[in-house]
Amino acid sequence: MKRMSWEEFARSMGVEPHILENEEARLLKKFVMDLKFPTHCQGCQGLDLSNPNPVHHPSYELTPACNHDCIFCYSNVAVKLGKAPKPGYYGWERPYAITVSQYGEPLISPRIVEVNRMLRERFPEARLDLQTNGSLLTEELWEKLDFDLVMISLDAASREKHLKITNADTFDAVVNALRIVGSDKSVRSVVRTIFMPGINDEEVPRIAELAASLGIDEMMLQPLTIHELNVERLKKAGLDFDRAESIREYLKVAMEAKKYIDVRISGCQLAIYRTMDPLTLFSARRVARDVAPAMKRERA
Repeated sequence: MKRMSWEEFARSMGVEPHILENEEARLLKKFVMDLKFPTHCQGCQGLDLSNPNPVHHPSYELTPACNHDCIFCYSNVAVKLGKAPKPGYYGWERPYAITVSQYGEPLISPRIVEVNRMLRERFPEARLDLQTNGSLLTEELWEKLDFDLVMISLDAASREKHLKITNADTFDAVVNALRIVGSDKSVRSVVRTIFMPGINDEEVPRIAELAASLGIDEMMLQPLTIHELNVERLKKAGLDFDRAESIREYLKVAMEAKKYIDVRISGCQLAIYRTMDPLTLFSARRVARDVAPAMKRERA
């Protein structure tokens, strides 16, 4: 039996599809079609929906250690389960981009400058992305670094909420890092925010406004992945687990934040959402739960 699209089903029942759509569904669909892919995602295999087993950009892992203890962190889970990657390069020759790094806080490592220079010399054509919580970035250290794109994580717009999420009193330091990077127009600056309904959904537009005021180019808004070992912490913090799985809720917050900054959502998610019709997009849900992150790339 052939599976029908919802439009075909509607017509088989004698109803034109546009009658079943609502205004919010149409707005969500237009929003998705108008969005650009995040700069960090450009060149990633995940944007090609014909690829059955895409992997992220190569990464150089420095350390799984971190000075934050975020309630949602997958790196913490990987460490607890003994699945955190060992330091080193995970990828292939002639990469489009390399991320430093996906696990832990790279600026903790005394080798950050050395590794940055080594990657620039070894892969001169690659885009180098730094992913950091920003709390350890200073003007002095920034002068020694050479990245093309910098993603600074910030999931709250106030010191109190930041402390609740990260268990670290570093809000002012992160804001200062955004200021340092935002004022340097030789790099693409990004504030990376995780959407956690019930915890920070009202904060996201305020984060966008703050980041824009500091010269940040882009917000990369990502949906929350709920790892098993973080469930109780997220529950205690007030996470709305039902809304965390709603694509509509995720996109609505992105729309609000876009009033202040160039908001972009996860590239692999956006590629899928663009294939959905308005009504499906409006009602679709994502599987937000996972056990532990897996490193798909080989260590070189």
